Amino acid sequence: MDTQAVVEWFDAHERPLPWREPGTSAWGVLLSEVMSQQTPVARVAPQWKEWMRRWPTPQDLAAASKADVLRAWGKLGYPRRALRLLECARVITELHDGHVPRSVEELLALPGIGDYTARAVACFAYRENVPVVDTNVRRVHARAVRGVAQVRPSKRELTEIPHGPELSVALMELGALVCTSRAPKCSECPVVDCAWLAAGQPPADFAPRTIELPNGHTYTQTRFSDLTGLSPIMLGGMTPTSADGEIVAAAANAGHWTEMAGGGMYSDEVFRAHLATMEQHLRPGRTAQFNTMFFDRFLWNLHFGQARIVPKARAAGAQVLL
Repeated sequence: MDTQAVVEWFDAHERPLPWREPGTSAWGVLLSEVMSQQTPVARVAPQWKEWMRRWPTPQDLAAASKADVLRAWGKLGYPRRALRLLECARVITELHDGHVPRSVEELLALPGIGDYTARAVACFAYRENVPVVDTNVRRVHARAVRGVAQVRPSKRELTEIPHGPELSVALMELGALVCTSRAPKCSECPVVDCAWLAAGQPPADFAPRTIELPNGHTYTQTRFSDLTGLSPIMLGGMTPTSADGEIVAAAANAGHWTEMAGGGMYSDEVFRAHLATMEQHLRPGRTAQFNTMFFDRFLWNLHFGQARIVPKARAAGAQVLL
């Protein structure tokens, strides 16, 4: 991939987002990153301007009440983010003398700040040369270099994907505007040697496939069935439920009622990443229910272990796929 061509494309097509203006503080960058999680930038921009006018420093926000912060959050969604920002501002004020820390390690210690956000703030606010990989960057690299439509997040990508303050933001913009999930504008892409385009734009490997059984019946094979050996229509009418956005989207696209697992004790940022994956691959007109009732650390740990069906004993007795 010609990274210089990507940076030059960005210079010509960069959106005029307010937090990209010269002189934006590290606090402004942190605020924009948290607000932009699972929220379109068009909705974020006016709210970000209002917050920066009202609370231009961590000290200013730290002195605000929870009620004022929640009201100011407006319709950005996921209001828990607003409360985490309030906690974050108070910790910055108390432990860092009101200055947003610059190292990834110190940023990760702040309330509500996960790995991606910490790296983004270090990179874009302080120009630190640390890898910043979001869904857009991951998709662009997967297509341009590896020749596949989408790959799963992994620690390995932090060393594999080229990075730097200018390149990382350029790759993000390219994924947001051109190399989109559903309708990529390949004719407008500056990457002339895209491996995915050369391969004929193969679909993601989680795309559902219709399988005909020996008895004449058919079922849709998805990552759900790949992992469990079961049809997405679970025994006893149970609903396919998973924290894996690709599984949820594939089952929903195949016409099955499905649930996106959520809530519980794992981080907001991890859940939002799974939710973003689901939304990217969910076809128009398909829906997935959001389940906030059952998740806890025990089940979450199983998700990172082996795939299995776990009794949903902590909620309503249904079953959940991890």
